[in-house]
Amino acid sequence: MAETEIFLGTGKGTFILQSRNDRTAWQVRGPFCGLQPINHVIKDPANGAIYAAGGSQWEGACVWRSLDHGESWTKHDNGLAYPDDRPKLDTVWSLAVQNGRIYAGVRPAGLFVSDDQGENWSEVMGLTNHPTRGEWGGGGAGMILHHIKPHPTDPKAMWVGVSVAGVFYTADGGKSWEPRNRGTRQDYAPEAERLPEWGQCVHSLSLAAGSSDILYQQNHCGMYRSDDGGLSWISIEAGLPSSFGFPVATHPHDPKTAYLVPLNGDSDGRYMPNAKAAVWRTRDAGATWEDLRSGLPQEHAYQCVLRQAMATDQAPTAGVYFGTGSGTLYGSINEGDDWRPLIEHLPGINAVEAYAVD
Repeated sequence: MAETEIFLGTGKGTFILQSRNDRTAWQVRGPFCGLQPINHVIKDPANGAIYAAGGSQWEGACVWRSLDHGESWTKHDNGLAYPDDRPKLDTVWSLAVQNGRIYAGVRPAGLFVSDDQGENWSEVMGLTNHPTRGEWGGGGAGMILHHIKPHPTDPKAMWVGVSVAGVFYTADGGKSWEPRNRGTRQDYAPEAERLPEWGQCVHSLSLAAGSSDILYQQNHCGMYRSDDGGLSWISIEAGLPSSFGFPVATHPHDPKTAYLVPLNGDSDGRYMPNAKAAVWRTRDAGATWEDLRSGLPQEHAYQCVLRQAMATDQAPTAGVYFGTGSGTLYGSINEGDDWRPLIEHLPGINAVEAYAVD
């Protein structure tokens, strides 16, 4: 069976988990990246390079890179800054690889790109200068660009998620962008203004397997699916215990299967409903949902799972993984039917990514 790798971004560095058998025994390495807060960790499948996004208001924003599978790391920040007349860029929040380019989403919200494996960065000004920019706001974590979803076949197209601004799409490599939020609610606005063109608080985006049109979105105000690349969204929250949560992850092979972790609301503690841990799964694109609890704590589970802290691997029988703010990584090797903790007592887990390696 192929090796499986899990990359964790935590409040105190990057951790790497590896399994060389049937995903039941794991080797853990780390922490890496100078024990700095790390918000996202990805791998470039083309060359094996690992990138970790992080930084803080004291140490500045940066991207760490390893070219030897985590044995050594270098820190890169050249060009990762706004001009002096704009707010200070304090951290990198998200990363993505597209056609050999590395993209970084930052706080305050913006998008940067590197054409030399992270050595140098430049700002994607088409998004910065979007005419709606002056109306973007900040959520609980500030104004962040937290999801970057490259188009699977078009190297010039991608979607990004910004809190609080919404989903934006480019078809020309970032020169121009359009809001794609039709149908998603803004429940905190006056009633007559709850379906705006932009200004929604998107929490998480995931692209369905084998598709360039089907997207799933967990929003501050509901769970949604789009069948047309984000041009329109339909609510699929019926049957869930809450319309509020952070992460959504899609099955690696089945476009109708998705996973999320609902929380009990935005103002009630932001933990799993009734303090009982569960991952919710749909196998019919959100028409129905089932709660998956086997192996998860069913009392005193006052846990939060953040927007990038759930992932699936690419195994034939998919593995599903999520990390909590209290430092536990849970895993399932049978598509969510059963769970167990893979490692506990880590720093708070901000992000989880999983890869199958031949």
